[in-house]
Amino acid sequence: MDLSLEVARRRTFAIISHPDAGKTTLTEKLLLYSGAVTRAGSVRPKKDGLRATSDWMAMEQARGISVTSTALQFEYDGCLFNLLDTPGHEDFSEDTYRTLTAVDSAVMVLDAAKGIEPQTRKLFQVCRAHNLPILTFINKLDRPAHDPLGLLDEIERTLDLRPAPMNWPIGDGPAFRGVFDVSRKKISRYRRVAGGQHEADGQETTIDDTDFSIALGKEGLRRLQDELALIDEAGEKFSSDPFLDGSLTPVYFGSALQNFGVETFLQGLARLAPPPQPRETDQGLLDPCSEEFSAFVFKIQANMDPRHRDRMAFMRVCSGRFVKDMNVYHTRLGRKIQMTRSHRLFARDRETLTEAFPGDVVGVVNPGLFSIGDTVTSGSPVAFPAIPSFPPEHFGLLRNRDVSKNKQFRKGIQQLEEEGVIQVLFPSSGARDPILAAVGRLQFDVVASRLLQEYGVAVSIDPLPYAFARWLDIEPNAEDRVNWPFNGVLRATDSRKRCICLFESQWILEHFTEKNTGLRMHETA
Repeated sequence: MDLSLEVARRRTFAIISHPDAGKTTLTEKLLLYSGAVTRAGSVRPKKDGLRATSDWMAMEQARGISVTSTALQFEYDGCLFNLLDTPGHEDFSEDTYRTLTAVDSAVMVLDAAKGIEPQTRKLFQVCRAHNLPILTFINKLDRPAHDPLGLLDEIERTLDLRPAPMNWPIGDGPAFRGVFDVSRKKISRYRRVAGGQHEADGQETTIDDTDFSIALGKEGLRRLQDELALIDEAGEKFSSDPFLDGSLTPVYFGSALQNFGVETFLQGLARLAPPPQPRETDQGLLDPCSEEFSAFVFKIQANMDPRHRDRMAFMRVCSGRFVKDMNVYHTRLGRKIQMTRSHRLFARDRETLTEAFPGDVVGVVNPGLFSIGDTVTSGSPVAFPAIPSFPPEHFGLLRNRDVSKNKQFRKGIQQLEEEGVIQVLFPSSGARDPILAAVGRLQFDVVASRLLQEYGVAVSIDPLPYAFARWLDIEPNAEDRVNWPFNGVLRATDSRKRCICLFESQWILEHFTEKNTGLRMHETA
């Protein structure tokens, strides 16, 4: 296959949103319209309903939330999409931040009744830091919503992002009648039928259609004409360059739950989202069409398939062509390795992969060779920028409630730490039970659920009163050189034997710093 053609047809993107804005529902409907699935699941299915494809963990299905990022590959209209579905809840934001390093664009989903919400704002700033182009889907127009002009104004004011409407909603909630395609000057009608559903997309008409005008009413028609005149005269027009540099976002309105506007949005995604772009390395920009293969690990996941019980390293291909069983140079290890047991991933499902191209995500069974951030290459050694980590804010004492399963317990916490779900600390006092450190408190629930479901180990996690952690830049076994004059500080080591201190309050941290002038400390490992 021609490398440049394969690069040109790929679209690798993530979906970001605040919880409950409809991210997982939109993901399911994109898969449905592409033909990747024949029936779309839902986040909270009815008794006999389907589960969401992207939410495969037991905890995700039980709680109706996304806990971990997943990779989903599908084709549509000549393009090959790599969709990296990310958790929306802030407690799992570290996984989302890592995943955003592996994409070329992002889709921002907004609830039409709520607008820009806190987690959306945080994730947007991560996208901006990576100069990612963003497409916006304003969801849930079949429910009561904010004024669309107000929503566009909020995007511009809150995010400093110029919104260019690609279609325009006609009413909302019970009065929702469809959307107006700004460039084609056509209306896609939304009609409620029995059961609250609608007729399929594609029922097109014009603003002058008599039947539609009667359905809309004189007042509704006048309001629509005024809004269309306003966005035509004063609204932002889509332009490729400001979109690609992250200063402008094309905006689509619709309802993912009701399948309305989803295919139009998917067409826009295929047309507008960029193919894989050159990537920065320690040796300069690396062109995706370079003949030298390169990739980096942005995620590790254990036990995706109960039949295998292995660990999978997620690699984003950045340049060249991946070929099964190829030999590559592992930059961190400083040696050659063979890329065996490679897979194409679709949520938890996998199939043997023989080749892949820039933008693709390759799943490689990890026998302990890979860590998050590792680079592999078939050419000259290079390293991609380090994947950011975040200081833990929550700490808990982990207790194994069944000592006969101590081997499974140790294996479980080791593998979960490799994934970056939590960090495992060991008190310097020699206490048997380890301490978990996490960015978000819900990660403790994830650990307890996964240890039980995947390793058969029942545990309890008791919250600890610490609020801050600092890694000390000292040699092992040199803790006696540190001034420990008071309570409220816990000494521990991490899994790599580095010294770490936990502090109960900001005051205690500041007092410790004053007592140890010159001691270098770090918020992250």
